[in-house]
Amino acid sequence: MDTSAPKAHISNRRGRRSRQEILDAAARVMSVRGYAGTSMSTLVKETGLPKSAFYHHFESKAGLLSAVMAEGAQGFFGAMRDAHREPPQGGTPRERMRWYLLRTGQVIESREEFLRLLLVLVMSHEAAEAPEALETVQAVRAEGRAYMRHLIRSAFEGEGEAGADAVADALAHFGMAGFDGAFVSFQSADGKPIAQFMEELADSVAALGEALLSAR
Repeated sequence: MDTSAPKAHISNRRGRRSRQEILDAAARVMSVRGYAGTSMSTLVKETGLPKSAFYHHFESKAGLLSAVMAEGAQGFFGAMRDAHREPPQGGTPRERMRWYLLRTGQVIESREEFLRLLLVLVMSHEAAEAPEALETVQAVRAEGRAYMRHLIRSAFEGEGEAGADAVADALAHFGMAGFDGAFVSFQSADGKPIAQFMEELADSVAALGEALLSAR
């Protein structure tokens, strides 16, 4: 009886599981120690997998970082899209902005490992040997600004297309900066809940948007 097919299936399943274990451990450890401070021996200890398993799935530590960032980005933006399904109909720009950003705050709390590693890579040059990962970082930042623009535009869509576009174009970078600051404060554990930051950011964006519209 030929059992090669079942054995191959089990081997592939174990391979996928070990690859995911490596990615999960790398994301967890790198988000605390950074890329330069995460050694392969530490990851071996964290996973209990032999070093050969790492190099079976990833050509290098830089390749592992690239995979961690790519998977983290996919998970983060997927969570954002899920959080913002079925937005409320009607309401003021301030009310709508609060709805979007309060849900954004929930995503921040659930994806903090990825965001922490992202900001470490943004603010340091320790991953210069991993150009693919740095390209992913830049792509994530660009997608983040585009997503913030989408949220602002959606909040102001009741003001007409031209007005919503003008406000979103003007405030996307400001909104992104507020997002970054809220996350840093959240990581600092300074006692202010992320929901409060998101409400204040929503109110600020709404007030600036309304001022821009009134000046048109």
